[in-house]
Amino acid sequence: MSVYVALNRGGKPWEPEYIEAVSHEKCIGCGRCFKVCGMEVLSIMGVSEDGDLVAIAEDDEDDDGEIDRKVMTVAHPENCIGCRACAKVCTKGAQSHVKVQVMLV
Repeated sequence: MSVYVALNRGGKPWEPEYIEAVSHEKCIGCGRCFKVCGMEVLSIMGVSEDGDLVAIAEDDEDDDGEIDRKVMTVAHPENCIGCRACAKVCTKGAQSHVKVQVMLV
């Protein structure tokens, strides 16, 4: 397998790196990565006191107090275009990315 490398418009090599995961230990749920991603790859989830992921209601109200904090999750990895914009705005380095592997035939 080879790593895919393209040239950008300036002629410099560019290697797309696709989001693989968001560390729930590092993520502070600020939403910067969510806002910068135009491909709807990420989703915000609640984390209970037990550490379980909990869906957040659209009205964002936590009436029963089961959400201890919020974190980002990779909801649609298939939409990622490998731009790493999410990683560039993350102050905690919470995302992990992987370079695309291609098979030459």
